Amino acid sequence: MKQLFLMVDNGDVELIETPYPVVKENTVVVETLYSAVSAGTERSLSSFGEKNLLQKMLERPDQVQKVLDKMSTDGILTATEAAFKKLHEPMPMGYSAVGKVIQCGRNVTKVQPGDNVVMAGQAYHSEVNRVNQNLIAKIPERILDLKPYAFCALGGIALEGIHQAKVIPGETVAVIGMGLLGNILSRILHAYGCDVIGYDIVDKSLEKTCLRAFIKSDDENAVEKTKALTMGRGVDKVIITASTNSNAPIDLSAAIARDRAIICMIGVTQMNLNRRPYYEKELTFTMARSYGPGRYDVNYEQKGFDYPIGFVRFTEGRNLEEFVRLLSNGLVDLSDLITHRYRFEDAKEAYQLITYNTHKEHYIGVLLEYGANEEKYCAKVTFRRKTNAPDGGMVRVGLIGAGGFA
Repeated sequence: MKQLFLMVDNGDVELIETPYPVVKENTVVVETLYSAVSAGTERSLSSFGEKNLLQKMLERPDQVQKVLDKMSTDGILTATEAAFKKLHEPMPMGYSAVGKVIQCGRNVTKVQPGDNVVMAGQAYHSEVNRVNQNLIAKIPERILDLKPYAFCALGGIALEGIHQAKVIPGETVAVIGMGLLGNILSRILHAYGCDVIGYDIVDKSLEKTCLRAFIKSDDENAVEKTKALTMGRGVDKVIITASTNSNAPIDLSAAIARDRAIICMIGVTQMNLNRRPYYEKELTFTMARSYGPGRYDVNYEQKGFDYPIGFVRFTEGRNLEEFVRLLSNGLVDLSDLITHRYRFEDAKEAYQLITYNTHKEHYIGVLLEYGANEEKYCAKVTFRRKTNAPDGGMVRVGLIGAGGFA
């Protein structure tokens, strides 16, 4: 089967032959039908790969410090060799997809082979994925159009932002950053009975986003316009979805928030908080950790141990279930957000679009579409590169294990 990888040393993306995954306890093997290309996250990774070594070091001083620490314990040569080896390792891309279950491991009871599911986190741009059962959610059999479900991870991120901001139905919520994530978040908030005001330097909202109003974030009268829409009070909650190196979204959020409002960050911006507005309004600033509780927990994501629902209502998996519920019941419609679809074999074109966009195309949601390929079920990888054997004979090499060391 084929899987998409980023070459960290130069920023190229390549389709590489990898073995078919073996089902394990608490996991399912899923044939991918559609996967979502995240313009923000994956563009930043690709751009990072294209930078030279000095630029990489300046952008990731935390990784440089790790190398320096390793030098002090293992020596300069060993640390340097390990660092360059890491830069040459391919990075799997993708984290949000929809597909059909092929196999179920022991202890998996929520789905069975043939079920369509959404999958997050371990949902790479790959023809087949092995995913922990905590990171999937079943799609009702009556659903025929599965494409919008490929945005499930983004839906989970949006829902976690809503939970962390403690949004209450009827509140006015500001969404700063109207890209793909901002549009998805705004539609969920509207479904929950909230008034949504969108902010961005360019209006990217669509009719189905159902904003109460859109205000340009760089408008010098943005604060006054916000107060005019909220009876002079300011918004109840602010959720930042923007991806920028600027601190402008943070400054704007404090200016438009009402007294004792909550500001939640689910995007990626600078976070230099000005003490004065936070003190005068007694504002609360919080972060949402990706798709929800369970993220980065080995016991949850890899070993398959779930959190008791009585203590954690919305985990990663339950956020996915909620996203499926909203879509399946027609409460949220994301069909118009899909602006581009590429065959999996043409994935490079998708990355050209989100990275360079030389033709200046308008895009929001980009999907990779996976077709029929019988070779995807093969557990053996055959290298087609010819090797000259000594004395005209044949060299046979057996390799067991196809992980990172291989």
